[in-house]
Amino acid sequence: MVTSSIGCLQIRLEAATYQEPDAAASALQESLASERRQTRTIFQTIKPDSLGFVSEPGEAVFPHGAKRFREGEAPAEPLVLAARTARVDLVDSYQEARWSGLVNGVPVTTTRSGLSDMALRLAVNLFGAPPLRGEDFAKYRAATDHETIVGLGLIVQVPSGNYLPDKLLNLGSNRFTFRPQLGITHTQGKWGTELTASSWIYSDNNNFFNGSVLAQDPFYTVQGHVDYTFRPGLWLGAGFGYGVGGESTISGVRKDDLRESVAWLLTFAYPFNRQWGVTFSYLGHRTLTDVGGNSDTLAAAISVLW
Repeated sequence: MVTSSIGCLQIRLEAATYQEPDAAASALQESLASERRQTRTIFQTIKPDSLGFVSEPGEAVFPHGAKRFREGEAPAEPLVLAARTARVDLVDSYQEARWSGLVNGVPVTTTRSGLSDMALRLAVNLFGAPPLRGEDFAKYRAATDHETIVGLGLIVQVPSGNYLPDKLLNLGSNRFTFRPQLGITHTQGKWGTELTASSWIYSDNNNFFNGSVLAQDPFYTVQGHVDYTFRPGLWLGAGFGYGVGGESTISGVRKDDLRESVAWLLTFAYPFNRQWGVTFSYLGHRTLTDVGGNSDTLAAAISVLW
């Protein structure tokens, strides 16, 4: 049986530098930036996605979501699936993007604006964090000094974003992406640690650049996070991730373009009250091969929960 869930509105501002855009590199970045936010949802009623391994250049890096629920602020009515705590997210964003790089040795710059691909995510706890409501949830949190939670999630990214088939750089991907996730988190007092493994499984883009067909191997990531909670809603966190895979084939021709990269994330969250909060984060990404690119992103997000 499924009951009602919570609502969350997030407003996010980002400033980023990209040396070269790449789908799998994006996947690593968005994963680190989003897994960090989603793991606690996988594990604890609420947490959107975190390091930033993203599947397409310009894909949204979601803000750290509901860590506050781990700290004792439960939604009025949790989502319950097969007697387990669960969560459903639907995310879309409007983006303004600018890329700079070299084409045949000549510096070029281009910009894009519009909607990114929409993402639907389902996460459910496999172990730990029972589905409780209101005062029962607060009592459980207050009495739990240490806890281990295991969770499973699936994100489906749909090709709804702005896409121009005659351009190589786009905000949308024109293909479906399926992202299964498995994670474990452990809290001990004010400290929290998380470990998450994810994969990006891509459908073909049958209208790639100038009518070609793009196929891409799965991209795999693993990442870890640690955070310290000063008081409910006020916390500092850091994360590191590694990603590999994503070799592509264009119209039947293998490109020999295996991706391998690392990403790291620093985040600070401050609550104004039980409903309003702000999060600041820095996300760095570096490629370990000749394919892909490097990026640095500064972001600020305001979250409203109801």
